[in-house]
Amino acid sequence: MRHPRLLAACLAVGLTLLTGCSAASSDGAKGGSTSLTYLTFETPSLTASFWDASIANAEKQAPGVTVKKLVAPSTNRDAYAKQLQASGQFPDLLASITPSTFVQAGLLKPYDQSWVDANFLLPQGNAYKGKVYIPPTNSQIIPMVFYNKTLFAKAGISAPPKTWADFLDVCGKLKAAGITPIELGGGDPFAASMPLVGILSADVLGKDPNWLQERYAGKVRFTDANVQAAVGKYRTLAKHGYFEDGALGVKYADSITNFTSGKAAMYMMGSWFLGAVPKDHAADFGSFMTPTDDGSLVVPFAVGGSMAISAKTAAPDKATAFAQAWSLDPANYKALIEGDGAFPMLKGKTLADYGVTVTQVFKDSYAYVTDENKKVSSFGWATNDDSMPSGLNEAFYAASQALFSSDDVAGQMAKLDSAWDAATK
Repeated sequence: MRHPRLLAACLAVGLTLLTGCSAASSDGAKGGSTSLTYLTFETPSLTASFWDASIANAEKQAPGVTVKKLVAPSTNRDAYAKQLQASGQFPDLLASITPSTFVQAGLLKPYDQSWVDANFLLPQGNAYKGKVYIPPTNSQIIPMVFYNKTLFAKAGISAPPKTWADFLDVCGKLKAAGITPIELGGGDPFAASMPLVGILSADVLGKDPNWLQERYAGKVRFTDANVQAAVGKYRTLAKHGYFEDGALGVKYADSITNFTSGKAAMYMMGSWFLGAVPKDHAADFGSFMTPTDDGSLVVPFAVGGSMAISAKTAAPDKATAFAQAWSLDPANYKALIEGDGAFPMLKGKTLADYGVTVTQVFKDSYAYVTDENKKVSSFGWATNDDSMPSGLNEAFYAASQALFSSDDVAGQMAKLDSAWDAATK
């Protein structure tokens, strides 16, 4: 459940994480029950009614708990949680935040490992420093390359590309046929970065899965030749006009509409897009991974989760009981699978067990999760030890937007190295 709407990266807002008071309190109006605050977010798929229903269901499983919903005003829950903390209002529970940002400040309480081990397919999938701060309830592939089969056929393309050379050839054929090859919601920074996330995950992490840890250790840098070569591929796509005209002015929501209405043939986006596939012509859509030079398959994988628990809550047992109940509620999974394209990670269950109706492209995409293949952390989207330092995602997004119209790959990578070094002093 972690994506732009879900888990936008850490924003450097210059706010210090203070040790604030807990939001938990006794609510006399409800028979002395414990009142907790829960930071959520709303999207077209995860609406206010979804959150209200899911909270009410979990309250029934956690007697003596009532929950007050707080809604983040933007997609960046990390930044809003920082603001609440700075004013002494850090929530008792927080949905889909970046754990490392808050663990380092001593603000999150880890889950009991035996409970995690008993309930989830990849218990350590989003562990940070060996501990689990958000249950690994679901996973995503960030990004996938979604494509319109009808537009491919119009351009004489019979199958999705397997190598990077094939991918460029497909882009060229589409453009020659008067079809925009790739949709890009470049007006929203995270969306502008999606092609670059795919390329770096495939080319850099695909060859060295430990690259991010090595960057922490100072053994590698963004200015290294292999990283610049990968970034150069994104620049090539932009220079050849393979994105739509004015792509940096297209908002994320509009990019979804553009692609689903047939205005572009491909769309590099997180697997949450599967929740937006039009049911009336779902058979038009397929998916594949960002191609590599040699055609090897690399899956940029991110294990998401439900909620973090504040280490400062005045009612840790009650907060934990609610969080565990919410995280195991099948009704929540049904909404997340059907509306938000989440890949469930509960033990002992198949898609059929959730009573969901999903498209064939969802089933085909989910196979990348269940199959044996080379999975690496999605660059910039990991919630585990591969998560980037606080503020780096914003710098990465800025570089993605800048490289849409600038050939200065070396300069942008140098900026990222400087931002990384400053964030890890």
